[in-house]
Amino acid sequence: MSIDTLRDEILVASLPNVVFDGWSLQALRDGTEMAGREPSALLRAFPGGVTDAVEHFADWTDRQMLDRLEAQPMAEMKVRERISLAARTYFEVLEPYREAKRRQLSYLALPQNVALGLRLLYRTVDAMWFAAGDTSTDYNHYTKRALLAAVVSSSTFYWLDDKSDDHAETRAFIDRRLADVMAVGKATSSVGKIGSMLNFLPNPLRFARQMRQRTAGAQASNATIHMAENI
Repeated sequence: MSIDTLRDEILVASLPNVVFDGWSLQALRDGTEMAGREPSALLRAFPGGVTDAVEHFADWTDRQMLDRLEAQPMAEMKVRERISLAARTYFEVLEPYREAKRRQLSYLALPQNVALGLRLLYRTVDAMWFAAGDTSTDYNHYTKRALLAAVVSSSTFYWLDDKSDDHAETRAFIDRRLADVMAVGKATSSVGKIGSMLNFLPNPLRFARQMRQRTAGAQASNATIHMAENI
């Protein structure tokens, strides 16, 4: 068995535990047992502990997204349609694990983890552009990924709170944001307007602040529900 297969098994088995225990060693230990593996398998799979598992969750999500996109007629679509489909597929993969994703963002919002969060976001948008057939290697390569990172990060916050049927509101939000950044992308073809693009880029401090605020709100809501259930 490859190490990636072992990691996938432990990760998937651990995700339900993350909802209750957060991204913690306890959640991973329970997941290892649920996967039918010896406790020592956890150390082999994630020698860096929780941080390795959090990073692998992002990698696993990206791979699942790419696998699903391979079955789609991407070549018949316009670029914007491909990117929109990639973003929607990304959230479809995450749907059964929404609370685990929320907890992951909370973990990545910690000051010591913000840089990791931004690296994982870059990997995701890079995978989306790869699936869309992008082969650029010049300045456009980074511009496209920076603008899409803004779309994915804002759409993630929107999706976490979206209660519409089949997440129709999230899909509409993604399309609106794509329209916005593509307009900005065209405008920044002249160097003099590069400042307008910067307004769309994900700001690490703002990202962390937003996630901490949302996490605090979710925890307060969960505490209220727990109290009500025990009255």
